[in-house]
Amino acid sequence: MEYDRKSTVSSFYGARRGSFDALHQTPNYAPSGRQQDDASSFYADRQPRVSHDVLSGGQSAGYNASSFFAAGRLEPLKGGRDEEEEAPEARAWDVYADFNNAGPRYSSAFGIGQHQESGYHQLPPAPPPGAKTEGDSDSALAPVELVTVPALGPEWQKSEMKNMTKSGRREVKSDKRREKWKAWNRGETGMCGKWFTKKFLIFFIFGWCAVIGAIIAITIPRVPPLSFNSGTPLVAATGSFNASIPIEFSRYPANFSFPALADIQVDTTSNMIPLTFNHISAQVWDPATNLQVGTGYFGKATLPAKSYPIIQIPLNFSYVASNDTDPTWNEWYNACKNTGLYANGTRPGVNFELILTMDISGLLSTASTSTQVDAAPCPFELPINSV
Repeated sequence: MEYDRKSTVSSFYGARRGSFDALHQTPNYAPSGRQQDDASSFYADRQPRVSHDVLSGGQSAGYNASSFFAAGRLEPLKGGRDEEEEAPEARAWDVYADFNNAGPRYSSAFGIGQHQESGYHQLPPAPPPGAKTEGDSDSALAPVELVTVPALGPEWQKSEMKNMTKSGRREVKSDKRREKWKAWNRGETGMCGKWFTKKFLIFFIFGWCAVIGAIIAITIPRVPPLSFNSGTPLVAATGSFNASIPIEFSRYPANFSFPALADIQVDTTSNMIPLTFNHISAQVWDPATNLQVGTGYFGKATLPAKSYPIIQIPLNFSYVASNDTDPTWNEWYNACKNTGLYANGTRPGVNFELILTMDISGLLSTASTSTQVDAAPCPFELPINSV
């Protein structure tokens, strides 16, 4: 035992108010009937008026023999190495056992009677496994709240922290799309599930091309061939069109103008659906002199498919020459003269070329076609006394 833990106050071991030392009783000691506080043995000004110290004969100051009971242990105090040099039987009585519970109490005096329990408390033995304790009965009456604390995991890596940012998530999505595209290009996986593979895409595109080709073959319009009526390619105009353009032939100045209808047959047998003309523009040329002698316009019309419909395109013939010796003027005048001016009663025919520009619904561009008409009779007859 270390010497500095040893108390040097003699009243620490033997003095106690209102009691006696059961180990060192003296027959001549009689405890006082009046109780005193613990500090009365230390301060001199708190000593009783009548002192029991026969040596000093009066009030004591500080520590002396009358400040505590004479029944205390009066052996010389020791400390340091002196305690260690004692015999084992002398060290059996350890005063510190009263404070650190290292062994039996040094004394059971100082207020511990037969009806009081000892200061040394021995721990009860541990209950056997599975045995119910008092706490188990209490917990059975009310629900027990269990708190689960998650275990600490590893620290975040830099790659994991980057994946939590917007740029990191974009990179992850881009990498996934790239890997999926590579796998699909190699034929390892499919799009929109597992069935849309690269091989399936090839057959799918081929099938679509075949379907589109069939639709185009059915629905796309085709430019129809045209043919004139062999008997009367030009027909006299009637109605408002005839009234708006008068028939006129003049020598001075040399000119002519008259209306007519071009009687044309349209072949729509190559079309699977009805053919619609947005409009048709016409030009009439003299093939001998290569001069334009008329124009025409046909509005919107729908023709049935797989048939030979007939249309009549309004034509406005108009020509101006320098004199009446112009070959073009003379050709059209001779064709339209009165039949009484001819000995055989037969008028010569007229030659012309008709150029048609057709705007067909369904075609991106206009289509042009031309036809040559030879010896076509004039659609009207001039009076016998005309020019």
